[in-house]
Amino acid sequence: MQLKFTKMQGAGNDFVMIDGFTENIALNADQIKKIANRYFGVGCDQLLMVEKSIAADVDFKYRIFNADGGEVEQCGNGARCFARFVFEKDLTSKTDIKVETASGVIVLQLQADGQVTVNMGAPIFEPALIPFNAPHQQAQYSLQLQSEAITISAVSMGNPHAVTLVSDVETANVLRLGSQIESHIDFPQRVNAGFMQIVNLHEINLRVYERGSGETLSCGTGACAAAVSGMQLGLLQSPVLVSTRGGQLSIAWAGEASPVMMTGPAEFVFEGQIEI
Repeated sequence: MQLKFTKMQGAGNDFVMIDGFTENIALNADQIKKIANRYFGVGCDQLLMVEKSIAADVDFKYRIFNADGGEVEQCGNGARCFARFVFEKDLTSKTDIKVETASGVIVLQLQADGQVTVNMGAPIFEPALIPFNAPHQQAQYSLQLQSEAITISAVSMGNPHAVTLVSDVETANVLRLGSQIESHIDFPQRVNAGFMQIVNLHEINLRVYERGSGETLSCGTGACAAAVSGMQLGLLQSPVLVSTRGGQLSIAWAGEASPVMMTGPAEFVFEGQIEI
C-alpha cells in the first residue's frame, strides 16, 4: 500500500508522522523499521502515530515507535512535533492539546512564535517505577559496565533515563558507553543514556544515546531528565537551557512533585508517500 507521511524535526530529533486519526492504519515492526531506515526508507529516529483517544476530555492518542520497531512510552521532541502536526493539518483548532500516551496524559501548548511547550509531568525517582534495579532511592548510583564503573542519576520522564556527568560532551565516549548503559541488566526495559556537561547554573550541554535508536541529535525527555538530575544534585537551577547537537531546549521545574515544562522548536521538513 501507499502510505502518506510527514517528516518533521524538533531540535534535530527527526520523526515520521503518520495520520492514523482520519483513517485506520496498523504497521508492524518490520514496516516501521523499513520506514525508519535512512538508506532504504524515509529515515527517522522515531515514527509517531496520531490516533483517536477513547479517554474522556483527551484530544488524541499518541503512539511512539523507535527505529528498531519497538513501541515506547514517551518522546518529548516528538510531542512538540505532534502538536504542530495536528494543528497545521486541521485535526484540531486548539492551541492547548491534551494527548494520551502510554505513560499517561500530557498537555501541549502551541506558542505564537511556533515553539511548543510540553507539560511532561512530574519526574519519577523511585527505582522500581523507573524501572531500575536498586535497593533504595538515591541521588546517584554506581553502575558497573564491561571494563569500568560509572556514576549515574536514574529518573523516569515517562521513559527511563540514566544521566552521567562528563567534563566535555565532545570527548565523551557516547557510543561505547551509551550502548553498554542502554542494555544494562539493571534496567529491565533498557534505558536512555544521557551524558551531561555543566556549563553554569542555568545551562548544560547534552548528548543522548537513545534505546532502540542509538545516539540522536536531540532528546526531549533526555533534556528533562538531565536538567532535573542536575537540579536534584544542586548543580543547576531552573530554568535550564539544554544545548544539544541539534538545537536548544528550555527546561523549567519547580521541584518535588511539580511537572517538568519543556519548550522548544517543532518544524516541518517534507511530505511524501512510501510503498509498504
